[in-house]
Amino acid sequence: MADLKGRSEDAKDKVVGEGKEAYGKVTNDKSKEAEGKAQSLGADIKKKARDLGDELKEGFEDVKEKFSKKEDRK
Repeated sequence: MADLKGRSEDAKDKVVGEGKEAYGKVTNDKSKEAEGKAQSLGADIKKKARDLGDELKEGFEDVKEKFSKKEDRK
């Protein structure tokens, strides 16, 4: 969770998007509803991308550590 600012922006976008979607449903404004869905979906995608990046970094660190230990045994 290195990018706290980015993650908080994603969470904000998710909430705002859900609000727009709800507003669009209540007022029968299909354009606002679609805008909200798109914003919420974008936030979900960015969150998953950040999570994947974190997993890749952790995996790289694990591999680097294993190789380091292997080199120490030589």
